[in-house]
Amino acid sequence: MNQFQEIAQSLTDCLDLRTPPVAVCLTDTPPGGVSASSQPAPAGCSFWERGARGAFTTSPKDHENCAVGMYTHHMPLDTASRQKNLNDSLKIFGDLGYVRPEDIPGIATLAQEPKYVVYAPLSSTPMPPSVVLLFANSRQGLAITEAIQQVDSGAPPAMGRPACAAIPQAANSSRAALSLGCCGARAYLDNLSDDVALWALPGAKIAEYAKRIKVLTEANKILRQFHQLRRKDVEQGKSPSVQESLVKLQGAAS
Repeated sequence: MNQFQEIAQSLTDCLDLRTPPVAVCLTDTPPGGVSASSQPAPAGCSFWERGARGAFTTSPKDHENCAVGMYTHHMPLDTASRQKNLNDSLKIFGDLGYVRPEDIPGIATLAQEPKYVVYAPLSSTPMPPSVVLLFANSRQGLAITEAIQQVDSGAPPAMGRPACAAIPQAANSSRAALSLGCCGARAYLDNLSDDVALWALPGAKIAEYAKRIKVLTEANKILRQFHQLRRKDVEQGKSPSVQESLVKLQGAAS
């Protein structure tokens, strides 16, 4: 079992993830043995769901149906059709009051243009990931947030539209980010259901995050039992001390 396979297994087991962790690799050289994407994508975010099932390589041409994704990923808008798609998208967003002109500078974009983006399950990534994506509900997100606060020494930003901006946010800052998704991503991704949010973790620190998540999920499990016991006692008219609750917890565990 390689390093990333162990990390992916730990994250999946500790958090009880429904979707395996996804590696996003930004690279100028495609890895050998990994096929190019052959299926058209309505948006770049749809590659995340596919990446949970197997590895493939994309180039800017594969992202052409998603002008916003090309923008956030610093891909060349070097043809008339690409630029028109972005301009038309921004006009629609502006007319709706969804993205105003003054909002655009606040949208994260990759600092460097990647020639290729490789998507793969973290467990079998063909190269070290630039960013790791986790699809998690609020309970799972609690342990993720607590781990991020310890590893990054601060709380992660909570981002809205566009969901794809979470990748440059994490890649540029080397700090994790939470995305609540966007209406587009929630339309294109089946696994981004109403109870799920997206976490983007910088790949260089994924082992640190996984280590802390393992500790914190176990701690949360024990503390949840502790609080449940105290709630039951108080509802029964008791007023237990912390020490009394700890003794009761230890008895329940033995």
